[in-house]
Amino acid sequence: MKLVSWNVNGFRACLTKGFEDVFNEINADVFCIQETKMQPEQADFSPEGYKKYFFSAIKKGYSGTAVYTKVEPISVTYGVDGKHMDEGRVICCEFESFYLLCCYTPNAQNELKRIDYRMEFEDDLRAYMTKLNENKPVILCGDLNVAHTEIDLKNPKSNRGNAGFSDEERGKFTELLSAGFTDTWRYQHPDTEGIYSWWSYRFNARKNNAGWRIDYFVVSDSLRDSIVSTDILTDIYGSDHCPVSLEIDI
Repeated sequence: MKLVSWNVNGFRACLTKGFEDVFNEINADVFCIQETKMQPEQADFSPEGYKKYFFSAIKKGYSGTAVYTKVEPISVTYGVDGKHMDEGRVICCEFESFYLLCCYTPNAQNELKRIDYRMEFEDDLRAYMTKLNENKPVILCGDLNVAHTEIDLKNPKSNRGNAGFSDEERGKFTELLSAGFTDTWRYQHPDTEGIYSWWSYRFNARKNNAGWRIDYFVVSDSLRDSIVSTDILTDIYGSDHCPVSLEIDI
């Protein structure tokens, strides 16, 4: 099964930048999107053969997630086990042999002014994934808004303590992995440097590859041996993020 995740930083804008061509070329079984910044009726994209599920923020033009899937889920739920319903951040699709969570984790923001909410979200998400994992394996994908280790961003020293590379956020990611989950790309590429999934629009960051790896596929440890391949599709444009992918035998 081929799974793809992409923070499109505005779905309507990305649709004008070749999204449909990318979608068709990749031909994923499940394609997850974050930061849609729209209500479901605002984007005219209904590819043949796919079911679609949108979860939009109450605030217009903000946050939001979506899932396009060839395989119809057994069930689809929104939010984090009944919590965090206002910002459209998590869609959970239950399939026969696993749960798939499409997630757009809150940004801690400048001076970490939203760090308390971020920590609450992290704890609730980890508890939810642990609960689901008792029933069947879990695959979490999306923009998790954290570079876990120093090799996951170009300039770790100057960014230490900033949103996305604070000790608090990195610690929560470590807690998630310790709870029985695996960062698939790092599992397959333990020492690889210089591969990122997000670049600021400022300072020619993408041209200079001054990026961050903040987009992930995280799976239950029980699925480690089922991983076929993982990729970060750095040659695909249309957003300040690039897509990430996972092929898994499940």
